[in-house]
Amino acid sequence: MYAVRTSALLLTALLALTACGGGTSADADAESGEPVKGGTLVYAVNTEPTNLDPHASPQDITGLYTRPVLDSLVTLDDQGKIHPWLASSWEISADQKTYTFKLREGVKFSDGTVFDAAAVKANLEHIVDPKTKSQLAAGFIAPYTGSEVVDARTVKVSFSRPHSPFLAALATAYFGIQSPESLKKGPEELAKRVIGTGPFVIDEFTPRQGITYHRNPDYDWAPPTAAHSGPAHLEKLEIKLLAEDSVRLGALTSGQVDGIASVPPVNVKQLKADSRFTLQTKQAPGGNYSYYPNTAGGVFKDVKVRQAFRDGIDFKTVVDKLYFGVFQPAFSPISPATQGYDKSTETQWKYDPDGAAKLLDEAGWTGRDDQGYRTRDGERLTVRWPFLKAFAREQRDTLAQQIQAEAKKIGFDVAFDDVTVAEYLPKVIKGDYDLADFSWQRADGDALRNLFSSSSITNAEQYGQNQAKYTDKEVDGWLDDSLNTTDLAERAALYSKVQQKVNTDVAVFPVYVFNYVLGSSKKAHGIGWEPQAYPTFYSAWVTK
Repeated sequence: MYAVRTSALLLTALLALTACGGGTSADADAESGEPVKGGTLVYAVNTEPTNLDPHASPQDITGLYTRPVLDSLVTLDDQGKIHPWLASSWEISADQKTYTFKLREGVKFSDGTVFDAAAVKANLEHIVDPKTKSQLAAGFIAPYTGSEVVDARTVKVSFSRPHSPFLAALATAYFGIQSPESLKKGPEELAKRVIGTGPFVIDEFTPRQGITYHRNPDYDWAPPTAAHSGPAHLEKLEIKLLAEDSVRLGALTSGQVDGIASVPPVNVKQLKADSRFTLQTKQAPGGNYSYYPNTAGGVFKDVKVRQAFRDGIDFKTVVDKLYFGVFQPAFSPISPATQGYDKSTETQWKYDPDGAAKLLDEAGWTGRDDQGYRTRDGERLTVRWPFLKAFAREQRDTLAQQIQAEAKKIGFDVAFDDVTVAEYLPKVIKGDYDLADFSWQRADGDALRNLFSSSSITNAEQYGQNQAKYTDKEVDGWLDDSLNTTDLAERAALYSKVQQKVNTDVAVFPVYVFNYVLGSSKKAHGIGWEPQAYPTFYSAWVTK
């Protein structure tokens, strides 16, 4: 249920999913003309952060809320290439265990604190500090051993082993650089306000309502990939929480807001045809929205039962009908927009209800009770699914009900347990579930390591995203090998093996590929795209 576009598992599973670039896309409206200085852009979203600190929170929406405020050491372009940002250059040691960064001069946090090597060290130490309770960022740098301040403009970051995904992780908002003075205020304060070097400064965050920002007039250190330099065009930015699809769409069409996230799929065609508005879509990289069976216990411990569930349900037809083609059916745990995606997974498995029935017979679920559910030794074939309905964006609750109905046809009793966040976390830690669902966004095939490495299984000591509780020595080996090389072709070959193996072992039920669908008034211009598929507002402006 949450994301990921993302070491995180829990809240990632709650909200569906990652992080940011920083206005790295050019103006999305080529006909918008010369940018206008000043004005306020109002943008509506369908969910909100439970914590504004991206060092702690794995929520995608946390990245959206904090990217206007937080810059990163480096940035990613749409092709996955790394570019300088707050770091002007870097060197990687021959053993690939040490990264030495040279930092830009003249950068200040909005509270007046100078950005320097000590600030970088403080941020990385904050991420790995157990008190932060990081549910994503810390997992991205698990082999981290420490940072050394060489001088004010030089910092050396060390790992216990090669860690090739480090730079891509640094580009995300989860590694957004916060004022070291603000980090001293503790988790409760950071959950409500973050202070960075970014083009905007937070005015106020009001839970269940939204957040407001004003322009940072001193901003002059955008990355070279940005659409412009200097301060933001907008004087003010406001993000509103409008959870209901109809309310959010109505706010756009009535002119109450300038743009909205997650245009309801049923209304996409209508909005496209309306000359007053612009519709943009961006396919998210990282983990697709998928269902993860608990392979360590319960009914899905048996691979035949897992395969029967996956192959016996026509996921493609359900997704196509519910989402009107706006979201594509998924076949791999990662999306086609992710580096290392294996297209051959699209023909690796298919809908086969007859085959599913045979598999259930072979697994011993040969009986039927008076409601038509499969039984074995008098026990019903029940799938326990703790479902966070409050965070079921994109009609995921409706989708789940349709999957429940389809599962009944082949004999599965899908039993929802509507839980709160507080109730959900202990279940995940204990493995007290048969099925979990989430998506998360990350512009790197290393997403597979978080999803399927045995080291990413949640327990009482750590949070991880491997909610399938899947363990396989070959997969662990391929994922470890991927950390040792920066060669994209070598990494892609390893990621291909992982995708093929987890599909073969049915450690995931891929459901759909998330597309960020943004609707905006023709008065709003220059909204950029983060490589991890959510909007940025540094180069945005509004027609007065």
